Amino acid sequence: MAAAPYEWLIGTRYLRSTHRRGFVSFVALMSVSGLTLGVATLIVVLSVMNGFERELRSRILAVTAHATLTGLSGSLSDWRTLQQRTAQQPGVQAVVPYVESQAMLGNGTYMAGATVRGVLPAEERTATGIAQRVVAGSLADLKPGAYGIILGTALARALHARLGGSVVVIAPAGTATPSGVMARMRRFRVVGLFHSGMYEFDRGLALTEMTDAQRLFLLGTAVTGLRLALDDPLRAPATVRRVALALGGPGFYVSDWTENHANFFRSIEITKSMMFFILLILVAVAAFNIVATLVMIVKEKQSDIAILRSLGAAPRNVLLTFAVQGVLIGLTGTLLGAALGTLLADNLETLVAALEQLLHTQFLDARVYYMSDLPAYVEAFDVLKVCGVAFLLCALATIYPAWRAARTAPAEALRYE
Repeated sequence: MAAAPYEWLIGTRYLRSTHRRGFVSFVALMSVSGLTLGVATLIVVLSVMNGFERELRSRILAVTAHATLTGLSGSLSDWRTLQQRTAQQPGVQAVVPYVESQAMLGNGTYMAGATVRGVLPAEERTATGIAQRVVAGSLADLKPGAYGIILGTALARALHARLGGSVVVIAPAGTATPSGVMARMRRFRVVGLFHSGMYEFDRGLALTEMTDAQRLFLLGTAVTGLRLALDDPLRAPATVRRVALALGGPGFYVSDWTENHANFFRSIEITKSMMFFILLILVAVAAFNIVATLVMIVKEKQSDIAILRSLGAAPRNVLLTFAVQGVLIGLTGTLLGAALGTLLADNLETLVAALEQLLHTQFLDARVYYMSDLPAYVEAFDVLKVCGVAFLLCALATIYPAWRAARTAPAEALRYE
């Protein structure tokens, strides 16, 4: 595509037109500004969705296992042998036993339901990062027979429990007595608090030593299951099923973090797709402003077009002259929008924090959004996709004005000159 130099020179000069007090240049500037804001908004929104998904995934993996194996009856008795065999499977980093059950926690008149998980503190550090999330006390404070418990910070607030205080844990299975079934309960001392940053876990999870949990839930020496840390968490569904088949035996229930939290990530993907198409309307509106800009330029430059045609310019040359203007507007707006959107996304957390402090409010409620900050992550593919679609819309928007300019009849345009 070899365009004559004069087509480029005339097209760019028309955009800088100072005729009629520079109105055409002003309209072109508004078209670029609208396109810039549309592209930047779309990039920022997609980056926020990406950041939300990444942050949610990292926080989930910090407090939960990549995959779990549980017995068909709800417990595993010969779990030590299974633990050793599972640890030898390729792709498995660590295997730890756990005891888990729903229970009711009470502190005076305050009651809250939560998941009580019994762990072996020394081994738990190898499977999850929850040890790094303990903000008061430590996992090492969970000792066999001491009946200590570590609460999520939101759960502790709900129970009005403090470090060094105590809570009563009521197990779902009761004990049969001559006077009827009595609830099984045990007083635990609060030896620590953890904060994962996800309200679901901070409000609904409590940790205790595994042997204490076994006594409370009447499991004897059995455990609920095995929790696995994998080399590649993103391949957890295939890995855990391969491990279960390799172990053989009576069979296992297998689950992984993608299955347990599938609704979260499915809703994020659906929301991301919907936001892309909804906000693309803004980009389309800004892109089709180019139509109005070029139509105005064509209307104003009728006599100039006629002179060019009289001097021998073909309709194709006139079409390219005005196509150059639309492409320049689209390219400028798209590149500026990509730069502005990337800049805003990279500094979004700082900007939101400053705005929250200025307005004395909190935009994200952790009880609703599972986190209290607004992370953003710019993916190159998203930026390229947005820029590509925006530029394509701008290129399509130049077709009609350029075609209309190319159809200008010289005699008709110069009749009243």
